[in-house]
Amino acid sequence: MKKIFSTGLNLDAREISTMNKRTNSGREESMSAQSRKANAPSRELLEKLFKTAFKIRVFETEGIKLYRQGLIRGYFHPYLGQEGIATGVCAALRDGDYIASTHRGHGHCIAWGASINKMVAELLQKDTGYCRGYGGSMHIADIKAGNLGANGIVGAGTPLGVGAALAAQIKGSDAVTVTFTTDGAANNGTFLESLNLAAIWNLAFVLVVENNQYAVSTRIEESTREVDLYKRGLAIGVESHQVDGNDPLAVYNMTKEAVEKCRRGEGPILIEAKTYRHMGHHVNDPGKYMPADRLAYYKERDPVDRARNALIEMSGIDQSEIEAIESEIRQEFENAIEFSKASGEVTIADFREFAAAY
Repeated sequence: MKKIFSTGLNLDAREISTMNKRTNSGREESMSAQSRKANAPSRELLEKLFKTAFKIRVFETEGIKLYRQGLIRGYFHPYLGQEGIATGVCAALRDGDYIASTHRGHGHCIAWGASINKMVAELLQKDTGYCRGYGGSMHIADIKAGNLGANGIVGAGTPLGVGAALAAQIKGSDAVTVTFTTDGAANNGTFLESLNLAAIWNLAFVLVVENNQYAVSTRIEESTREVDLYKRGLAIGVESHQVDGNDPLAVYNMTKEAVEKCRRGEGPILIEAKTYRHMGHHVNDPGKYMPADRLAYYKERDPVDRARNALIEMSGIDQSEIEAIESEIRQEFENAIEFSKASGEVTIADFREFAAAY
């Protein structure tokens, strides 16, 4: 079974033109707007989705600047363009659930409710970071909060997530575990091996494939004949769906349904979220292999803009309130930079003690 979820809130110029031609003095358009408003989600949810998506966008945009200043060592893989997925998925979860992440994991951490102070400090290799600076950009984790961590090994988060889901089942808990993975990782053996185990054990496990259509610089069409990756779950009897990953509300609705089924013992479930990066694989990759027209197509459907538009159109919030939200989030990041710069780094003695333990 396949479902393609999209709230369709951000119409492009051609779609608007076509719709206007079909209307009779604007009556159909007005009825559609009234219908959307009548069935609108709560303002609280819409505001949460926008705040989260915008916070991820600011974190990644400003993080790139810190990298350019030489304050971040190692790789930095921005989540720009994919914010709608982490935002929608994590909004559908609750305390006590678990997430497992990828090398492109900042957005997952933030959507899960991570402290921006600790996030920035970890990127800057400071002692006040989530992992005392040992993890850096690709290995942020907060086990106590149910964040099993980002992972620099492609596909490695999937078996970790299945393990957490199995542990929850053994304990008699209704906790749901979500693993974020990638289109590139879908060709890794751990993908089907782990999902198959989750299936035969009926685990409360949701596998979210963030299909940004590139494994580093390799187009998905060059790595698999079947580019609709949700079908891989169908092949082993797993309920699987496809969703517009650039639509935070659609992702939320899809995940909410999946999570509810998992809590009833009807898991696992696979969700493929179609999206597109706004830049290359990492901060030093110019992404010249990405077709300009394809990139423009997805930027017109920017997930942050869609979250903002949904909040405005469906809740009646005014522009001054939007600006206040954005200003507050930007200030939070500025404060985090100051906090991190003022923090110390782990001493050589501490590092040697840490290394000796492993």
